Amino acid sequence: MTDIPLEHVYVEPSEPADGEAPAVVLLHGRGSNEQDLLSLTQHFPDHLHVVSLRAPDRLQGGYTWYELDLSAGGLHQSQPHTEQFERSRELVRESIDAAISEYGLGPDRIGLLGFSQGAITSLSLLIENPENYAWVVALHGYLAETHATHQPDGIAGKPVFVGAGSMDRIIPASRAQHAADRLRELGADVTAQVYDAPHGVGPDELAAVVSFVETHA
Repeated sequence: MTDIPLEHVYVEPSEPADGEAPAVVLLHGRGSNEQDLLSLTQHFPDHLHVVSLRAPDRLQGGYTWYELDLSAGGLHQSQPHTEQFERSRELVRESIDAAISEYGLGPDRIGLLGFSQGAITSLSLLIENPENYAWVVALHGYLAETHATHQPDGIAGKPVFVGAGSMDRIIPASRAQHAADRLRELGADVTAQVYDAPHGVGPDELAAVVSFVETHA
């Protein structure tokens, strides 16, 4: 039993790292759970610690980080429920701080990898505290309106990977592209690509993510 606020899965690395222990924190999508993204990390460097967090609220057979605000015009224009979004971000921050202590992780070598709602949450965490994250992978998400106009210090040069799908019927690729454009305006080192894929991670996108993580983790 740990003192980490969110339920999670921790995977130890199979090889030691040089210097502080690097880690990736996984944030799953709406209706999924902490097991969902683990298969991606099987392709990651052997020295990388993995902490996969479970969202706090139940949704059907899975979990969600927040409910959707559909007042702007339906699913494709949806935004996070403001209070639930803020609460989940705080729980993620607290869980990462606790995991650093619990598992001996290097605080300067923490990466975020999120899919869909997890990507939206990851980008907002980056915008709020860019100094807390060594790199970010945001797959099939967007930059929430609550954070789109922030002008954070410390984001210049930050490695960020933004992936989207041309056939994504949940989060249109244009929303991810807008996030990438905004991050570039802020000075982040953005790698962005639209894949011939629906709302999921295909082989080409996975290969690009693995290459990105190998470079920055």
